Amino acid sequence: MKTADGYIVNQCLNGDWSAFGMLVDKYKASMYALAYQKLHDFNDAEDVTQEAFILAYRKLHTLKRYDNFFAWLYSITSNLCKKVLLKRAEDSEIEYVEDQSSETLNSLSMNAYREEEAYKSVHEALDSLPNIYQQVLMLYYLGGMCGEEMAQFLSISHDTVRQRLSRARAQLKEEVLAMMGAYFEQKKLQASFTFRIIEMVKRININPINVSKSLPWGISLATGIIFTILSFSPNIINLGKIGNFIYSALLTETKVLRIGEIPMDVIKISKIPFLSSQQGNENCGNQKMLTNQNAFFMAPQMQGDTWTKKADIPTPRNELTTCDSGNKIYAIGGSSNFGYTPATEEYDPETDEWIKKANMPTVRGGIVSCAVNGKIYVMGGYGQGQPIEFSIVEEYDPKSDKWERKADMPTGRQFFSTNAVNGRIYAIGGWRGGAAISVVEEYDPEKDIWTVKTSMPDTRFGFSASVVNGKIYVIGGYPIGGFPIGGGGDFLSTVEEYDPATDTWTKKADMSTARMWLSASAINDKIYVIGGWAGGPGLALSIVEEYDPAADKWTRKADALTPRQRFSSSAVNGKVYAIGGDGNGQLILPIEEYDTGFAGEGKNITPKKKLPMTWGKIKQKNI
Repeated sequence: MKTADGYIVNQCLNGDWSAFGMLVDKYKASMYALAYQKLHDFNDAEDVTQEAFILAYRKLHTLKRYDNFFAWLYSITSNLCKKVLLKRAEDSEIEYVEDQSSETLNSLSMNAYREEEAYKSVHEALDSLPNIYQQVLMLYYLGGMCGEEMAQFLSISHDTVRQRLSRARAQLKEEVLAMMGAYFEQKKLQASFTFRIIEMVKRININPINVSKSLPWGISLATGIIFTILSFSPNIINLGKIGNFIYSALLTETKVLRIGEIPMDVIKISKIPFLSSQQGNENCGNQKMLTNQNAFFMAPQMQGDTWTKKADIPTPRNELTTCDSGNKIYAIGGSSNFGYTPATEEYDPETDEWIKKANMPTVRGGIVSCAVNGKIYVMGGYGQGQPIEFSIVEEYDPKSDKWERKADMPTGRQFFSTNAVNGRIYAIGGWRGGAAISVVEEYDPEKDIWTVKTSMPDTRFGFSASVVNGKIYVIGGYPIGGFPIGGGGDFLSTVEEYDPATDTWTKKADMSTARMWLSASAINDKIYVIGGWAGGPGLALSIVEEYDPAADKWTRKADALTPRQRFSSSAVNGKVYAIGGDGNGQLILPIEEYDTGFAGEGKNITPKKKLPMTWGKIKQKNI
């Protein structure tokens, strides 16, 4: 099967040691949980996990099938655990405590006693269970894995995981489960673990491979690059061949500001794009693309057409989805610095405040959402360790702050689009199993059933779509085929109109800027397309274009304040809100509001316990 692991291994063997951080991020929690399940000692488990990654990196050139990295790492971790257990059995030496003050010894003894009591309580409960139940409990509580991830890790079905987890919990008292959850939460690996591994591996020389020889792992370079971009946490963003990497929005300080202290930058932007030093790099092979960015025709500036910086998103992330309901915007899921997140946060454009809401049940990114009758439907996506894209559909009710599982999509996918027309939701295109798809499926929320419709003419993913007068306009994206490392490539400017009433497609005028990972919003029968990516490592676009479906014409608008890609936008009261995403190697915190000049004309567009926390007056900044 085509995987991203193969491409990352290939990158490491070609000298890019920073890429190894993606593999560490992807598998560290599961390997740590595996080691602890065998060793019952957190320090030993962390040491083994660290040693496993270091050993894997040293021996990377011996791996015959690059896409088997996970199974290989699992074997390495298991063998290291066996060595630790063997050493324990053979080590019969008595350890003596050096002379210390009685006060120090008493303090150490008390701390050790408390730790030991918690340890005993948890493991007496665990030891009373069969081994298969212990596995799922530790993968869940310590590894932080969801059901789909555990199913892949243990090579069993999702239903079997759910059954084992349910039976394990049923055999334990509620207070024991609570203690177990709290105890394991304190013992999880710190975020700095990945950084520590990268600091070690960059000093290790491994045998390089000949970049000109064919890839032995059975996938093309193009597929590998796509999956690397799509599938992982952006903790470490590779900026070059040797691998300078950035921890974006990771080391932060929080400053509580009084009302009025956050500057509100309202900027009227020229029609000539401003190319800052951060937007491009002469070594990235994107000079031609940047030059083309200046080649657009100029259009008269209408009233409005201004951008304003607003409050930071509480959970910085990309690959998220946003959806508006009741004049509030809901940011859901995505990929943060700590991996995929289920975070659901509500933004009030009127007060410029965020409120934490109930987490989405399934942890995932690359998702889409759509609102029908006051309910938000979140579909598809991808999660850490997931062998294939999700077909999961979950309904969120903003009024009750509750989630409910609905009928799965027939075709699991990520980086696609959903739009609602006449109470039905249309899932279009996307990415599945290593390739772009053109499949269109209709969902009836009232009946909770799916129907297959006419496929999109152009196969693509990473596009955006919006609805005007009952028709869906699919814009941009990337087709199946070679994926660009630097500038250029087959990015699409294609626009296709889908009419759900007749189940037919019509070709429309191309967008001026070919791009993917853009976001589109509809206001007053016009579609506003913002940002995206058109090649170059870490390079996002700030370009904004307006499409008029009635005239089938495009007009260049004021550039966004911040270039961004893999973000989402929603429209409320005639204004578009660009939320999340990344640009120039960093996750983007501030929301940016675009005033179209049509106040009050906003329309809906696609792109456990409630925690009442408000972030409206909190400002985060990088150290």
